[in-house]
Amino acid sequence: MTSAVFTGGQIFDGTGAALAGGDIRVEDGRITDIGTGLTGDVEIDVSGKTILPGLFDCHVHLTTSTIDTVERLNTPLSYRFYQAIHNMQTTLDAGVTSVRDASGADLGVKRAVDNGLVAGPRMQISIAMLSQTGGHGDSHVLCGAEVRVPYPGAPSGVVDGPDEMRKRVRELIREGASVIKVATSGGVLSPISDPTRGHLRDAELDVLVEEATAAGLHVMAHAQATDGIKAAIRAGIRSIEHGIYLDDEAVQMMLDRGTYLVPTLLAPRMVVEAADGGSRLSDRVLEKVHMVIEAHTDSISRAIDAGVKIAMGTDSGVGPHGQNLRELGLMVEAGLTPTQALVATTKTASELLGVETDLGTIEAGKLADLVVVDGDPLDVDHLQENIVGVYKGGELVAGR
Repeated sequence: MTSAVFTGGQIFDGTGAALAGGDIRVEDGRITDIGTGLTGDVEIDVSGKTILPGLFDCHVHLTTSTIDTVERLNTPLSYRFYQAIHNMQTTLDAGVTSVRDASGADLGVKRAVDNGLVAGPRMQISIAMLSQTGGHGDSHVLCGAEVRVPYPGAPSGVVDGPDEMRKRVRELIREGASVIKVATSGGVLSPISDPTRGHLRDAELDVLVEEATAAGLHVMAHAQATDGIKAAIRAGIRSIEHGIYLDDEAVQMMLDRGTYLVPTLLAPRMVVEAADGGSRLSDRVLEKVHMVIEAHTDSISRAIDAGVKIAMGTDSGVGPHGQNLRELGLMVEAGLTPTQALVATTKTASELLGVETDLGTIEAGKLADLVVVDGDPLDVDHLQENIVGVYKGGELVAGR
């Protein structure tokens, strides 16, 4: 089998250690050696460049390409899957080789990538977000229409009561979900729900976690309201997504339970940009997005200062795919150092997704997901534009 050696560059290994010179030898899709003077069948000269582990985005929506309600209602169901092909390539172009799809992508999308039919990142899929009636995942609009249409392989996520919750989690597992997502609060983009109000009761969340755990799956919670955040933590949910209204008690609960935080600081900013660009959104949605931005940044800063585990996620799909690395600069503004932001996008993210044995750091034995960048890799504001090559399992998937 053919081996390749990346030679002449420096390595950011994802652990937070200082940059160090070294070669990386890759064979059969995995890193086989790291050192100096390595040889292989193919030499890839990366002199003057830095090699990073493949990057993660722990919160994307690959089959969502617009938040314009009118456009979504007038787009054929199947069209979103063709758009997803483009979205997945632009995600790879940004150096993101692993994602967690937070509703939208189904098993067919994942399998098409896994089997090499289309290019895309490695992915975990939630398929649909579980929500109470009238909650953030309920796509019912006031005229009586449903923005989201369930179809075979992607059931409705609207559930009420422990029995419905148990059955729907089992259905999602049957359809191939690799992570379960639930909305424990209202949200910005939903037609009616309030992001300051918690949703679902403890008994419903306890059943959800029980079923997911029995299947060996983690749970992620769209949780913006303080009450919804605390309910998710009490239930043992692995990650809080957004975390807009954290208070000191919620932060301490996260520390005590080891709960991860996926900030998605980019998300509300992308909503504002979409509206400024002409996307047709209700006055209520626009009111909510402007309401949350300041509180969101303040909450994330408080969590960072306290030492909560941070994993990078963007909510891409709310805005254009392929802008993922804008999130790193926002995390730095909120209090992470550039090195910590990169660790949140590599090592910590892999631990959140439970794939740290194979991904997240540059180590012998791990999969050869690698990103080659020019310039200073700690200049996170310009990191994306400095990417010159993206490798997934040792194969070039973006760049040159």
